[in-house]
Amino acid sequence: MRKLSQITETFSESVIREMTRICDEVGGYNLSQGFPDFESPKAIQEAAIRNIRAGFNQYPVTFGEPELREAISRKVAQYNHIQCDPKTDITVTCGATEAMIATLKALINPGDEIIIFEPFYENYGPDSILSGATPRYVTLYGPDWHYSSTELAAAFNKKTKAIIINTPNNPTGKVFSKRELEEISGLCIKWDTYVVADEIYEHILYDCAEHISIASLPDMAARTVTINSISKTYSVTGWRVGWAIAAPTITQRIRKVHDFFTVGAPTPFQHAAAEAMTFDPGYYEGLKNHYGEARDFILEALREAGFQCEYPQGAYYVLADASAIMMRLGLTDDTAFSRKLIELTGVATVPGSSFYADKVKGNRQVRFCFCKKWETLKSVAQALTTRIPK
Repeated sequence: MRKLSQITETFSESVIREMTRICDEVGGYNLSQGFPDFESPKAIQEAAIRNIRAGFNQYPVTFGEPELREAISRKVAQYNHIQCDPKTDITVTCGATEAMIATLKALINPGDEIIIFEPFYENYGPDSILSGATPRYVTLYGPDWHYSSTELAAAFNKKTKAIIINTPNNPTGKVFSKRELEEISGLCIKWDTYVVADEIYEHILYDCAEHISIASLPDMAARTVTINSISKTYSVTGWRVGWAIAAPTITQRIRKVHDFFTVGAPTPFQHAAAEAMTFDPGYYEGLKNHYGEARDFILEALREAGFQCEYPQGAYYVLADASAIMMRLGLTDDTAFSRKLIELTGVATVPGSSFYADKVKGNRQVRFCFCKKWETLKSVAQALTTRIPK
């Protein structure tokens, strides 16, 4: 038999989804994969049903139903301060996941490099490799998840085609400041580099954190692809409706790749998404308030259980240091600890090493997601604080 694809040997399957499968097998508490276990808003559910009954059940316009692209354009002009033409600058995709790989395939040529901050969302490394690029990693240092300006500047060179920025960040909860984004912008302009900005958690912010879209900064609109989705903001992670916003010359290429990847995102869900974008501002405040209370609750429980962790500025994850507990249990790596944690408490988490290229950097960390209903969070807190040996 002839050899199969060698590129698929350079990365593994998703550890996040693997932990979900393990959790499901034992009927545990899934704090590994970032999806809510509570109901999505009734209004968006009813909008989907209404649009199905209205006959929106066949292929959509390949790059997105006009109604949704117009809604996205209005929304980003108001919230993100990004001006874009819905006819030429927006591609609707099957979630932010497809938007990311379609964007990279549209940007990358063989020999190009992509800068990725680590810890990173686990798709970014494989996406870079699948697009033909070589990833270069710049470390975010805890507990505040800052980067070294010197290390960032050193990562740029003539081969640097793009940098991926995820703000608010998964898994750290970091929200990139305006000063940091301006520094990154300056380097991108200097080296003629594109920015791929994953802003899927843009409405999930805490305390005084402010979301700033890098595409809104001077001279950055033409070199930025802004990626987003309805998954997290509207608690419909299974609907798979996302988008990429870019200048027309980039969008033309993204649309070509998207067309042959998936043809189009689900038609009735696109129309429902357009309706969701007209929700009253009170909806977004309620979302932030719920997750803010959940963040405070889970952090208190984690600290009581023996984890070291800090308050995230955004998103709905906590990347916790499990060193003290691992030492008590006689464990030496994060994967063994994550499996042991399920055994002891029923709580599924994600090994920290899956968020790093250098696995040693994360082998004492685990990620918990707290986008769960109060019943789940209270059960988790009880399990963590009573079933882990002291």
